[in-house]
Amino acid sequence: MHRLFAELEPFITVTEQNLADRVQYILRSNIFDVAELERLRREAVPSSGENARAEDAAPQLAEQTANVDAAVNNPVVVDSNDDGTITQELELEQMRSTLEEAILETRSTLLENRPRLPRITLNKRNRAVVRALNPMLVTYLEASRDLCETDSILFGAALAVCRIIGAKLSTAGRATGQSSAIPAWRIRIEERIAKARALISRLICFRSGNTRPRIVRTVRMAFAGTNVSLSRPDIMQKLTERIDDLKQRIAAWGKRIR
Repeated sequence: MHRLFAELEPFITVTEQNLADRVQYILRSNIFDVAELERLRREAVPSSGENARAEDAAPQLAEQTANVDAAVNNPVVVDSNDDGTITQELELEQMRSTLEEAILETRSTLLENRPRLPRITLNKRNRAVVRALNPMLVTYLEASRDLCETDSILFGAALAVCRIIGAKLSTAGRATGQSSAIPAWRIRIEERIAKARALISRLICFRSGNTRPRIVRTVRMAFAGTNVSLSRPDIMQKLTERIDDLKQRIAAWGKRIR
């Protein structure tokens, strides 16, 4: 089929795998009816010379070649949504290039820096994109050496689908200047840890006999809302319990960050 296509269209460069993918996509998507396929076959394959002999020997091969010829010169148009109000061209060569770029990008990106993929609607157009990319994955998956590489291939394919259909991608995971900043939730927890450590330090100072007004004021604030008084005989025990409680909170906050 590839040799016959090269004879019919010598100025179009296409690989055997690409040609086979185009044929499979056209046959599965039912873009042309039987009459249209027959008309394309008659126009693409002349009735004389070597092409005519090839037609007599393999009519189905010539028919598939004509379909590929039509797919190369005319982009495939598919309804973009269930209402059929918008159309978008699905050029297989561009899709293959997008897939290759997405897989290479995913392989060179750390797992935590991958973008968040949105949940896409499986309408008519999106299903057509997925069906067109599926046969292109065979070569990559067969060459995969381990599970990590397979994961990169599948994630790259999902990323390619999102880019082809124009889905909005979140850059929260990318290592850019804005996204690499410390998130707000972590800043809040680290502030709590810093305040708790400062309070522990002053409670320990008071327990060691430091009665400066600033230290005493901090200790009173630490027991605000409780019935604990600094003049109680068991104040040292209450201080130790309060310090232990703060240490446990710090450990829990640190675990939350990790």
